[in-house]
Amino acid sequence: MAKTAPTNKNILIVAGDPSGDLHAASLIKMLRARDPEISVTCIGGVRMQEVSTHFIYNLVSVGAVGFSEPFKHFFLWLKLIRLVRRYMEEKRPSCVIAVDFYGFNHQVLGLAAHRKIPAFYYISPQVWASRPGRAAEIARLTREIFVIFPFEEALYKKVRGNATFVGHPLLDLMPAPAQKDIPPANGEWKIGILPGSRKAEISRHLPLFVNAFYRIKEQHPGAKAYLFAVPEFPDDRIVPELEKIQKYWSKDIEIVREKDYKVRSQMDFAFTCSGTATLENALLGVPMAVAYKMPRFTYAIAKLVVKTPYISLVNILLKKPAVKELIQENATVDNLAQEAFAFLNNPPRIYAARKELTGLRDMLGRHGAAERAAGRIVSYLS
Repeated sequence: MAKTAPTNKNILIVAGDPSGDLHAASLIKMLRARDPEISVTCIGGVRMQEVSTHFIYNLVSVGAVGFSEPFKHFFLWLKLIRLVRRYMEEKRPSCVIAVDFYGFNHQVLGLAAHRKIPAFYYISPQVWASRPGRAAEIARLTREIFVIFPFEEALYKKVRGNATFVGHPLLDLMPAPAQKDIPPANGEWKIGILPGSRKAEISRHLPLFVNAFYRIKEQHPGAKAYLFAVPEFPDDRIVPELEKIQKYWSKDIEIVREKDYKVRSQMDFAFTCSGTATLENALLGVPMAVAYKMPRFTYAIAKLVVKTPYISLVNILLKKPAVKELIQENATVDNLAQEAFAFLNNPPRIYAARKELTGLRDMLGRHGAAERAAGRIVSYLS
């Protein structure tokens, strides 16, 4: 890619899912801490909107994921691509930073390359899980790729990509694991419910997780559940879903929104949708059962293209089934409850799992991922 000196300090950053929004917001803070003159224009979510200079659109709230759902938003994506093209031509940003979300960001990177605007990728897509050919395309379109898993650096270098392992940004957000080595009194187990961050995921997983929790209540009446919700779904969108499942949920289930993970770190077990939440739980030392249901069409395609034997980041990193994965027809209330009882009725297993899961911290590099990436980008702008 041809190198051109920046003519301003205006940066365009694009993310499309909640975890990308979270980590992009941290990157923006570090960029502006390094150079207060930097102006950041964003397409992303509410976290990026809070810290950016200009905000174009809340793409995270759309929740397009999988193979078929993005087609439902085709005209919206077309509109946004036109906005991005116009922005690049009129504002000529000094660089573009893509954050995960390959489908849309691939188009953004193409627009930048055509206009000789340097581009960076922070948190590259998981091309090692499916369609590894995308790695070469990302390498071609970017000046530098900031990867968050140690094995990704070599993957991109094989296709002549300029990749730098900066560590995993979750290390800067996670508190130390809670020290819990005795069962709670009176069976007052704390059960986490993490059904996902998108509307479709929540509608598919929430009934399973809530009903599995009430199976636990049958044996352990003192158990309480904590439903961890994302900002994109306020209570008035969550509560109706809960009322469909259980009329008297409010005495047993607490809706939690937090930025510091303090409540989550206290969970004894969690029912978790596959995604970043599985890695968050692991770093906090929370044993879990991982479930994922998707439309049949999406699942059929996924089976053809996914190259990894596991769906959870925990198992992928540990290279073994450290946590139970329940996919499609195996994601049932019975199976979820059975896995929970295997831990709750055998507390030593909980403590052994905590030790194994928190060991992942040593595999993910050092603290300061966003700061290191920001330093590389600012050095370019300077």
